[in-house]
Order: sequence, then C-alpha cells, then structure tokens
Amino acid sequence: MSHAYPRTFVLLSALSVSAAAFAMGGKPPADDEGTLARIQPVARLHLAGATGGGAGGRSGEQLFQAACNACHGTGVLNAPKVGDNGAWAPRIAKGLDGLLKSATNGLNAMPPKGGAADATDKELASAIVYMANKSGGSLKEPK
Repeated sequence: MSHAYPRTFVLLSALSVSAAAFAMGGKPPADDEGTLARIQPVARLHLAGATGGGAGGRSGEQLFQAACNACHGTGVLNAPKVGDNGAWAPRIAKGLDGLLKSATNGLNAMPPKGGAADATDKELASAIVYMANKSGGSLKEPK
C-alpha cells in the first residue's frame, strides 16, 4: 500500500493556499484589514441614557425622553400616557414617595427604574415630577 495520498493532499493544499494568496494580490490569506472588514457587526446599539450626563446630571425631562417616553409617551402596555390627567390622577394621589417606590421597584410591565438602570434616585424622582406635572399634578421637584 502506498502513502502517496497524504503527500498529494498536502501538496494540493499548499498549492491552493499559494493560489489564493496570488489571487489576493500577493497578500497572505490572513490579511488583518480584510479580516476586520469582513467581521464588522451589522449594527451597533447606543443607549440614549448611557451618555446623558449620568450621576444625577439629567433633568426630569431628559430622563423622560431617554427612558420613559417609549411607553409613557404612547400609552403602550397600559402605561399612563403623559397628559392623560384621568389616568394619572390616582397615581399622583400616592404622592412622590409612592410613585418613586413604584418606579424604583418596577410595576406591572414597567421594569425597575423604568429600564434606566443608571438613573439616580434624584433623576428618577425628577422624571416622575415631570410626567406627573404634565398630567395635572403639582409635585415639587426633589432637592
């Protein structure tokens, strides 16, 4: 029995690699720039709240726009829509502390902190005051 087959396979493999390198303009197949270009992600995710100032730097309106508006601006998943005084009245009656507790822990379909995990208590309270006051409330801004 001859062992020509493995040698032939190795020779053909080496020729294939050389031909591929020649076809690519003489560059080796492990061209870093080409590889990086081919494996780029098809999309990138940017979280609006992640660079919005953080550490207590966002206003209630800024946090509302970044995190709360998706649900409370549209009323999706039965979220009380900002400006719907009737839907907000029983919530506003709980006061800022009650609303802050619900928002911090999450309620029904709303995740904790409304999905803005990086929000400080002050930012969250300011966003609640913003929404409540746009919906018939007169809550005072937290200090």
